[in-house]
Amino acid sequence: MKTLTTAGIDVSKYQGDVDFAAVKRAGYDFVIIRAGYGRYASQKDPLFESHYAKAKKAGLGIGTYWYSYATSAKEAAEEAKACLEVIRDKQFDYPVFFDLETPAAFAMGKTVCSDMVKSFCNALESAGYFAGLYISRSPLETYITADVAKRYALWIAEYADACSYDGAYGMWQRSSTGNVDGVNGDVDLNACYVDYPAIIRGGGFNGYPRSSQTSAPSSPEPSLRFSAGEKIVLRDAVLYASATAVRGSKKSGTFYLYDDAVVRGRMRITNAKEHVGKTPIGVYVTGWVRQIDMLPG
Repeated sequence: MKTLTTAGIDVSKYQGDVDFAAVKRAGYDFVIIRAGYGRYASQKDPLFESHYAKAKKAGLGIGTYWYSYATSAKEAAEEAKACLEVIRDKQFDYPVFFDLETPAAFAMGKTVCSDMVKSFCNALESAGYFAGLYISRSPLETYITADVAKRYALWIAEYADACSYDGAYGMWQRSSTGNVDGVNGDVDLNACYVDYPAIIRGGGFNGYPRSSQTSAPSSPEPSLRFSAGEKIVLRDAVLYASATAVRGSKKSGTFYLYDDAVVRGRMRITNAKEHVGKTPIGVYVTGWVRQIDMLPG
């Protein structure tokens, strides 16, 4: 159940010059900015630099997305390369999203679409970014395999009173016709249910140094941080052998956090309350899981 929420917008050149200070005063916490589209860095959104600098100055949390025209995993990898060139030397508090929405891509079918997501997102992860997928709810359910939907941060578009997707997701784009101070015309409205800034800054992703610590938010912001001994629930979540392991098995059930340590957005779990903090670690720690895969117990 979604209980903790921050509000945000997403913008591209089509919103023109945005007064992000006014957006902030209107009660919005973050903005997801289009970096560009297609396979070439020359296809950078013409207002990306301006939007980024002004949103940063206004104190908004920032994420970014790359609009895909790919119809193969190879083309998606080329798009990832272009995206990385455009966003280089910037910091993002929210994921870098692969924007998958063209009919040409969906015409290739579920396997190709899922492979494209993996190709783009894995390239971003290899470069130290926290990657995700933006997609509408119906194509998500039709063209993306369950393992891919669970693997990366998920931003779902569904213009309705509620998002009807049954699986786990971090962000919901709920409207394309928002009226927000500081933006001329319609703008997309989003709700976020995951404390991505804490995960990303704490894990050293998206241009933040690995040694950085998450600072206290300057405005009211919900948190999905967990503490040692807290009960959590996993639903077919990836269980990693270590904080840096690339692959892991799947795990479901009720567990407890072994301690407060957060490394690369992952925390250690144990299967019994009385095992919390006990040593040796190899005996009592079940494994590592991503914070975004944890549900309150």
